[in-house]
Parts: sequence; structure tokens; C-alpha cells
Amino acid sequence: MIRVELAKLVRRPRTWLTILLLNALPTLVAVLVAVTGVTVPPGEGPAFLSAVLTNGSLFAVAALAIVLPVFLPVAVSVMAGDSIAGEAQNGTLRYLLIRPVGRTRLLVAKLVSTVVFVLVAVVTVALVGFLVGRLLLGHQPLSEAVVSVSGTSLSPAQLVWRIALTIGYIAFSMLGVAAMAVLLSTLSDSPLAASLGALAFLIGSSLLLTVDAARSLQPYLPTRYWLSFLDLFRDPILWSDLQRGTALQAAYVVVLLGAAWANFLTKDVTS
Repeated sequence: MIRVELAKLVRRPRTWLTILLLNALPTLVAVLVAVTGVTVPPGEGPAFLSAVLTNGSLFAVAALAIVLPVFLPVAVSVMAGDSIAGEAQNGTLRYLLIRPVGRTRLLVAKLVSTVVFVLVAVVTVALVGFLVGRLLLGHQPLSEAVVSVSGTSLSPAQLVWRIALTIGYIAFSMLGVAAMAVLLSTLSDSPLAASLGALAFLIGSSLLLTVDAARSLQPYLPTRYWLSFLDLFRDPILWSDLQRGTALQAAYVVVLLGAAWANFLTKDVTS
């Protein structure tokens, strides 16, 4: 069943169109920066955007920061929201379950497909960002050190494994988004409703982060630690927010997927 879902993921033009659109904005930003030579001051705008004129390799991280607040969650919500509700809307969910395919097995296959999409999307954005950055922006040799957020130098080896941790952290953060969309997908027969519900949840979280009256809730909001990957580029690394962000996303994933499984297991499927 997992193999079937992965094959469907690969064959769908929507998958590759979504990934193409995810890479379009960072590429456009790189072109504009390269053509105009204008960038934002340090500490303003997307992470590392002010540093890419001297080291295009850092645009891999800047590209992830550009798509993280809005575009990546939208893509993940759309794909995950379609997981169960899409089958119900197409009238194929009932026929899938008539076959010797248990509900738990079907849900796991959908989850694996969603996780693979998240990983492919994040890795692709980072890889395209690296290539575009090297092509259009700074041409510092890969063998030279780069300057960390703290002002110290990072060796190429340190930069590589920190970027790898960034990719893993952002991908794991998106699993919380996917879990919410999957839960709503088991509650609705409309993929659009599931996707919009997950996005509304995330938009509400982002808005509450700006409200002083919600300060007591802010440490528990799903978007609270998304940008904590910046701490990976400090010297030494500040692990506290990264650990809190990982634990918080893990809690959301466990609770939301548990609720999705419990609901789907007892759901009366009529379509």
C-alpha cells in the first residue's frame, strides 16, 4: 500500500508543480538581488539574505527562510489535506476499504506519502537555493570558511552539517502542519476544507505570537519555534529553543495523528 501511495505521489503533476512553485519565489529573489545588488540590512528580512552577496552558498538557508512562513506550510497543508478527504471526494475511499486494506494501513500509507513529500520539498528548496546562490550571487570558494551569526568563522564541514540539521528541523516542523491537515482530512470529505482549516490554525498561531495578551499561550503555539533554526548558525549553537521546538512539534504530531487515527478507525465511510 505504501508503494502504491508513493507511486501516486510521483506520478501526479500536482506534486512537481507544487515543488516548482516553492522554488520560484526564492529563485526570483536571488535574481533580483543579483541584478540590483540591493539586499536588506543584517537582522532584517529573511535569514541570511544580507550575507548572500558575499557567499552564495548561504542562499540555501535563505531560500528555506523565504518559503517557511507561508508557502511551505500552504504546500504541505494542500498535500496532507487531500490524503483522506481527496479519496472521499472522488468516491474511491469506500472502494479502497472494501479491498483487503485495513484503515490503519491506509492511513499509515497516506502519512508516509506526506512525509516523503515534505522531505522532498524541503531538500529541493535547499538544493535549488544552493545552486542558484552559487550561480547568481557570491562566488566564495567552497573551501573557505563563512561567518556565523555570532561573527565567528564556520568551516565548510561545519556549514554542511548545520544546513543538514536545518533541513531536518524544518521538515520536522512541517510534520505538525501535516498532522493537523490529516486530522481535518479524516473529519471532512472536502480536501479544500481540510487544507484551509489547517492554514487557519497556523495563521491564528502566527497572529497570537504578536499579541501581548496571549503571552502565556505563545510557548505552546505550533509556529513559535519555526525560525529557531537560526540558532544552528550561531557559535556556539544555542540548543534550547531548538529542543523546545522539536518537543513541541513531536507533541502536536502524536496528539493530532492519534486523533486522526481514532476518528478514521470509527468513521462511517459512505463515499
